[in-house]
Amino acid sequence: MFGALISLIFCVSAAAQDGPARPRILGIASVHFYSTDIQAARSFYSKVLHPERTCFWCEEIPIQGVNLETQQPFVLPLVMPLSSGQHLTLSKPLKAPPRNLLYEIVFATENVQALKKYLLANKIHIEKIEGTRDNYCAVIDPEGHRIAFTQPTQSMLAASSSSADMRIIHAGFVVHNRAAEDHFYKEILGFRPYWHGGMKDDKDDWVAMQVPDGTDWVEYMLNIPPDANHHTLGVMNHVAIGVEEILVAKEQLIKNGWRPGEEPQIGRDGKWQLNLYDPDDTRIEFMEFTPKEKPCCSEFTGPQPGPNQ
Repeated sequence: MFGALISLIFCVSAAAQDGPARPRILGIASVHFYSTDIQAARSFYSKVLHPERTCFWCEEIPIQGVNLETQQPFVLPLVMPLSSGQHLTLSKPLKAPPRNLLYEIVFATENVQALKKYLLANKIHIEKIEGTRDNYCAVIDPEGHRIAFTQPTQSMLAASSSSADMRIIHAGFVVHNRAAEDHFYKEILGFRPYWHGGMKDDKDDWVAMQVPDGTDWVEYMLNIPPDANHHTLGVMNHVAIGVEEILVAKEQLIKNGWRPGEEPQIGRDGKWQLNLYDPDDTRIEFMEFTPKEKPCCSEFTGPQPGPNQ
């Protein structure tokens, strides 16, 4: 019986190794939020991002789609490219907006078709979307967040390999079941722990999980009550833009016409940050790439991001 058990374990292990390999997941390609007022959002983001890159799809050329998770229709009018080759996208829902205005996080992978095979082999359902491009696929994580993958074009790769004055370095979302999310991001997708900490040293409020083949990360926002209000959800479901110097970024924002609100501060991870809020209370966090102080709670266990990573 013991010999039969050993043989069974060996066969299961061999079968797992024979499965399709996961292609590299390189970083964040884009983040997509809902907006209830595109005009007000454009006014805000034209001051936050470079004014000359505020839009290349506008209300004049609306593109309609449907969130398959909520069946929430939307119009996709505002796509804002960053110099990193990434995009920040806003769309206005045609019905009452959902409580969570974070619609989708898209990651870059070297091979979408290979990733599809890998996900299916690991029993991850792939969303079926009419008119989906061959270089795109989407799944829903255990907490209902829409996570997608795209295969970068040569122009995107060229932009991301050049020096970028700002780039998306992480996106955060509310998490209630950390174990379920860890299984998905860590065990299935290969994300690795980067940093964790909280308002108190002995309790985690934030967990950063870094992509397996790059420096971008997702941030679990823990300990949020199920009945959290609109502003709290806007603070938690957020995107972070990396900059080299926070005070230089602040001065540029003021020159662009942004009116200061919160002041820059050093976060618990030891990095300078500056929080802005768009017209829907979605937080846009500017964060320096590297820490200036020793972080609380845990050490960084992965490489730091930079302007051209």
